[in-house]
Formats: sequence, structure tokens, C-alpha cells
Amino acid sequence: MIWTLEAKDNKARAGKLTLNNNIIQTPTFMPVGTQACVKGLDFNDIHSIHSKIILANTYHLYLRPGDKIIKNMNGLHKFSGFNGSFLTDSGGFQAFSLGGKPCIDGILFKSHIDGSKHFFTPESVLDIQYNLNSDIMMILDDLVALPNTKERILESIKRTTNWAEKSIKHHHYKKESHPNNKIFAIIQGGIDKEARTISANELTNIAYKDSTFDGFAIGGLAVGEEKNAMYDTIEITTNLMPESKPRYLMGVGTPEDLIEGIYRGIDMFDCVMPTRNARNGTIFTRFGRLSIKNSKFKEDCSPIDENRKCYTCKNFSKGYLNHLYKANETLYIRLASIHNLYFYLELTRLAREAIINNRFALWRSEMLSNLA
Repeated sequence: MIWTLEAKDNKARAGKLTLNNNIIQTPTFMPVGTQACVKGLDFNDIHSIHSKIILANTYHLYLRPGDKIIKNMNGLHKFSGFNGSFLTDSGGFQAFSLGGKPCIDGILFKSHIDGSKHFFTPESVLDIQYNLNSDIMMILDDLVALPNTKERILESIKRTTNWAEKSIKHHHYKKESHPNNKIFAIIQGGIDKEARTISANELTNIAYKDSTFDGFAIGGLAVGEEKNAMYDTIEITTNLMPESKPRYLMGVGTPEDLIEGIYRGIDMFDCVMPTRNARNGTIFTRFGRLSIKNSKFKEDCSPIDENRKCYTCKNFSKGYLNHLYKANETLYIRLASIHNLYFYLELTRLAREAIINNRFALWRSEMLSNLA
């Protein structure tokens, strides 16, 4: 993996990420394909929105169909038919959100499918991801809900650092046989400045022999904190992250969040929001959100966006989408998801263009004003 900085406008960065001959321009947004697919879409749709990397989930694929089955079918790319790149989350968030119990060695959790008990360790999570053959693997981290006590946050950091040290050591001895699997660490600490500083400093200085992390993520945000606190935390944390490696903000968020993240030096994003909101009738546009189920669109012959760039806007009207939604047709999910994901990816492309042309501050101001 190679990440190259191509331009910078204040803290906002335009770069190029090369993963196994796949070139991804950053900043970028990764559609969430939890089960090795994006809900309601096939990979022709993913290619049509110019997405070159998606996020899949270790927890879910481990439980079903099983990482060993995917390995026997030559990894996620052959299994799914997607010729782009996969980033796999470690599954720690799912284990946490389902009531998992972390300890010094890992996380004990119950399957949401059949209630069976499982135990994730830093090493086992990587082994599952080697079987999946994902391009970027996330290490196991200890996530805490917010608000929380300082004691619990510091405990989370200590555990995350310990797991990170185990992860890089394990990866060191595996990377020769798995040269295409790169590894990112996840900085934790809630919205506590001291805790984030400790976590960032510890993780960015971890090395085992000649092995270091290939990139760094900011985790544990968008879990109940106020927006300004989240943005301040991103600012604090990116100041402590290496300039030479990609920076990934996990699970965040709205179009405004992407803009504010890029402004503070983030390169990569993922979130279920564009697809989940699409399924629930919310469409993202350059001028804010619209609720397609609103009766005022019943006889509207115009597309969602008059610029008609995505497949949905080129071919279908708001009136037709209103009808599909109210008729509970699955085609609605596909068309709305295509539009929302295209909007998110176009947003990062426009941000990149503004950074390269040294006009990001003006672009940010205009976009935030339009979205308000």
C-alpha cells in the first residue's frame, strides 16, 4: 500500500491511495457493505457511482457464511465478484453494541444469530481478516459509549494499546505470506483531549521490528456526543496523526460531517447514513435533504438533481420515486441508494478538486450554506 499526498489546503488533504493496483483518490467515502454487499445494490451499481473501495464487517462474515468458507472461495473479491478494494472493520463495534464483555485478552460476545458464545482476540480478528483477504484490516479496539467516566475511557485506551501491540507483532510474522493485507490502528479516547492525546501518541509510536501500522483511524465518535465536541476531537486527533499515512474517520456521518472532517485533515470515511436514510425515504441533495415520501412530490416530473449526473437522476422523476416508496417496491431502495451514495462520493470528489485548486475554504463555506 502506498499513500501519496498530492495537495494540501490548510489542513485539508488530497492524496492517492494505491492498494494492490487499485488507485483510490482521497478524500473518499466508502459505502458500507457489511455482508460483502451494499444493501439493494449489485457491483455494477457500485461501479456506476465510481466507488473503488467498500467496507465489509469481520463480525458478520465470521458468523455467516464463515471466514473459512470465504477463504476456500478465494477471498472476498472472488466470493463477491467485486474487483475494487475491501476494508474490513474488526467487528469490535458489533461485539460491543451487542453487549460484549471486554477483558485483557479480548472480547466475549454472543452471536446475534443463534446466541452461541464467541471470543475475539487481537490475533484471531486478524486471522479472520487474512482469510477474508481484505485489502485493509482494522485491528481490535475497545470502544466505549459516551458519555462515560474518565476511568473507563483510560481503561479503554490501555486495552486498545495492548491489543495494538499484539496485533502488529502478529502481523509482522504473517505479512510475508499475506503481503496484500494492510493494517490500520484505531485511536480511541472519547471526547477527552488528554485521553485522545495519550491514545494517538501510543499507537503512532508502536512498532515491532520493521513493522508499523499502514494507516490510522479515529474511532469511538458519533456515539452520542455533541457535534462541536466531535469536531474538536477530530481536530485534536488529526494534529497527532502522521502526515505520511492515511487518516480514516470511522462511522461518520452526515454530508456536513464529511466536509468538516476533510477540513480537519481526514482522508477516508464510511457511514450507513446514505443507504439507511435512502431506505427510510430521505434523499440527500446539494441544497439539503428532501423527504421523497412527501405528497408534494406525487406529480413532480423533475429529477432529484437537475444536473442529472447519477443513474437515478438521469432516468427517473421525484414523482416516480414517490410512487415506488409508497408502493413499497424494492426498486425504490436501489434507486434512492444509488443517488445518495453518488452524492456522498461526488461530495468528496468536489472537495478534492477544491483542495487541489487551493479554494477549499470558499468551497466549504458555500457547501455548508447550501446544505443548511
